[in-house]
Amino acid sequence: QVQLVESGGGSVQSGDSLKLSCEVTGRAFGGYAMAWFRQAPGKDYEFLAAITWGIGTPFYADSVKGRFTISRDNAKNTAYLLMNNLRPEDMALYYCAGTTEVYGITSPAKYDYWGQGTQVTVSS
Repeated sequence: QVQLVESGGGSVQSGDSLKLSCEVTGRAFGGYAMAWFRQAPGKDYEFLAAITWGIGTPFYADSVKGRFTISRDNAKNTAYLLMNNLRPEDMALYYCAGTTEVYGITSPAKYDYWGQGTQVTVSS
């Protein structure tokens, strides 16, 4: 059974950085595209970033492009999201997700596996 476990969330000040981690257990990491989404109270899932299997091509939402960086370490079965210059509007529950799909990986509907979420709180 595939499990995704996020870590690295916390409470920070505006302008600070955080690095989230997502460890995949239960089966091989290979073949999965990985993504990060977030959900603020009362809102839908928001796509942030995705990274393909293999070459590891990244994709970003316009709202985080230039501030957030997605990466993966296949040897450690772990994906990461480095978040710089955090703003109060970045405050949300952050989820990692995995899929074997190749197309449409910015859509949460494409993802079969999800972590439990890690909270990011940003104060001004």
